[in-house]
Amino acid sequence: MTHPDPPDGAAILDRLHAVLIKYVILPSPEALDAAVLWIAATHAQQAWTHAPRLVIKAPEKRCGKSRFLDVVDGTCYRPMMTVNASTAAICRSISDTDPPTILLDEADTIFGGKQAEANEELRGLLNAGHQRGRPMTRWDHQKKELERIPTFAMAALAGIGSMPDTIEDRAVVVKMRRRTPAEKVAPFRSRRDGPALRELAADLSAWLRPNLTELENAEPQMPLEDRAADTWEPLIAVGDLAAANWPERARQAALALNAAREGDAEYSDRLKVLIDCRTVFESFDALPSGVLLDRLKALPESPWAEYNGGIGLTAMKLGVLLKEYGIASENITFEPPTGRVKGFHRAAFADAWQRYCPAEDDPASEPYKPYKPYADPHPPSSGNVRLFEPRTA
Repeated sequence: MTHPDPPDGAAILDRLHAVLIKYVILPSPEALDAAVLWIAATHAQQAWTHAPRLVIKAPEKRCGKSRFLDVVDGTCYRPMMTVNASTAAICRSISDTDPPTILLDEADTIFGGKQAEANEELRGLLNAGHQRGRPMTRWDHQKKELERIPTFAMAALAGIGSMPDTIEDRAVVVKMRRRTPAEKVAPFRSRRDGPALRELAADLSAWLRPNLTELENAEPQMPLEDRAADTWEPLIAVGDLAAANWPERARQAALALNAAREGDAEYSDRLKVLIDCRTVFESFDALPSGVLLDRLKALPESPWAEYNGGIGLTAMKLGVLLKEYGIASENITFEPPTGRVKGFHRAAFADAWQRYCPAEDDPASEPYKPYKPYADPHPPSSGNVRLFEPRTA
């Protein structure tokens, strides 16, 4: 008795790649490969510890994000498309054993503007569902007992503008662009084209689901670390299983899209001021609080001059922002005429700069060197402090 040959995973991924090219213009080859691998990974959700999100965003309308989501809908595993489902409805659709793939179109209307606060619970669900074993807990008044509701499921979100940072931090992010006149795609009609997409989805399942145990035990070599590695591991595991040139393509996609996301990251005010403090400290061992504030406000394109409702960043607000990093002002004695005033030691920032700031080839990220008197090229508005070296006893 002859047994049929196992499905050729690389060939199936190549077919999915061709389908995406037919209907959608994606911003880069790496984004295209990432989309292929993400769709394929939905067919093996039972194997994953983490359920990566796919964020499809664009700066304006008519960039192809909804068409992209149509193709995802046709080829992913058990799609659950919605634009306005309640958090409760989505929770009730997720099971521990066989979760669907959640597809949220027009996500900017859910998480943007006045609706953001009203949909905070949905954001919490999407954050929790990134990792297996993070159920929502509710009290069942009828049964008089706690109810644990599964949240683990892969999800794709499409919308204009950025999604909440906590979601993008758990996502493969694809930034769509409007097509140029030279970029052509085939028209998509769900009745006509849908059956071929569903056949491709069936082939993906036929290839991946018999390999769930292998995928669950896979420990692919990762080019990324921490949460980024958690997010990309299922996609790279699928690439490794497919073989051919897909293992290399998966890792290149991970590096390229993660680098693009970091370059486009939105930082909190706390992190912004921490990074800007590293910039303005330059080689000083210490700065008076007033001087530090003046230098922060003078940074080109910084928000600090208009911060706090137009008042500008104050010493109190600066203290509040830096407090979470364990950084506080002290009484420091400077050379005359400054004398003894409130200020910040450079050393107080060292640990936070190393742990939280993006790497930068500047003096702030290098080992500290002995301080030499330095004439400030941007004297503060008070005009009476130019050298900021603490007096040595």
